[in-house]
Amino acid sequence: MTDIRRPPPAIRRLVVDLAAVSKNWALPPEGEERIRQAAPEGWEVVIPGTPTTSDGDGGAASNPRLLAAMEDAEIYFGFGLPRPLFLAAKKLRWIQSASAGVASLLYPEMLASDVSITNSAVIMGDPIAEQALSGILYFVRNLDIAVDQQRRTEWNKAPFVADPSMARELSECRALIVGTGGIGSALARRLTALGCPCVGVRRRSGQPVPEGFQRTCSLDDIDDELPKADIVVLATPATPLTLGVLSAARINCLKPGAIVVNVARGALLDEEALIQRLAGGALRGAVLDVFEKEPLPVTSPLWGMRNVLMTPHVAAVSPRLFWERVLELFLDNWARYRAGTPLRNQIDKHAGY
Repeated sequence: MTDIRRPPPAIRRLVVDLAAVSKNWALPPEGEERIRQAAPEGWEVVIPGTPTTSDGDGGAASNPRLLAAMEDAEIYFGFGLPRPLFLAAKKLRWIQSASAGVASLLYPEMLASDVSITNSAVIMGDPIAEQALSGILYFVRNLDIAVDQQRRTEWNKAPFVADPSMARELSECRALIVGTGGIGSALARRLTALGCPCVGVRRRSGQPVPEGFQRTCSLDDIDDELPKADIVVLATPATPLTLGVLSAARINCLKPGAIVVNVARGALLDEEALIQRLAGGALRGAVLDVFEKEPLPVTSPLWGMRNVLMTPHVAAVSPRLFWERVLELFLDNWARYRAGTPLRNQIDKHAGY
């Protein structure tokens, strides 16, 4: 009788690459344990623990240990995916990014592949929306003037009670939000609750209007909407259609006293044109979390402008709740992947979001 030995079933591999050098963004040990506990029979979880970056769309430099782990990876969970890791991963089928943006993943080989990408944009909606709302209120309620006076130990009501006063209520303002996804919708709900009507700009305006928006329009209609807006918010991914969407010409058509907010990507607006309008006093202020170059060069005039409120690309920071939400998303998607059902937050690679 012939002894027929069957080969053992192939082990499927998940690589978790979330050891961010920014400790608030690093997956905590209890998170690693949750992933290991969720691994069904036939799966192995490989966590190399090599330092990676959570900045922007992610994309850390590769190293030998990580490259070796990627050779048999079916799933990769990290901050984006550097091209060398993708080229090493011959069995890769799905990438879950803990970042919102995916622009750094869309290299030619990725676009030509059938590898699925999901992101964490919806997860970051609430903290980024609250950051944007805080900045809007900073200028609507003249808190920039209050901060200046406090630093000078100056008690002066004149700027607050002048006729006309720059102080406003949100119900007097009209917001135009470019991007109606997780971030834009979260902000629209908050602004609407405070009495500020919101118009959304999206690629397909014929779809149902998301909660928080009065109505939506397409990118083709943005030139008609910008002059009417008191608050302009950029909350859309960087794609070929949105790069430079707030051009110099469009910045120059904003009404006096308008507030510009960018919590998306620096490449969405003309930074030099914005600086010129701010320096001339034509805009009330700008709330910026992202910039054309990061870190922002020390030579940038933005550093010294009192009508600019800047943060160093940290609007999404919410460490505890971030990992609770991202792990819930990933573990749910992992179960969907194994069951062959649609994944949440699926990216259209050719649209860029």
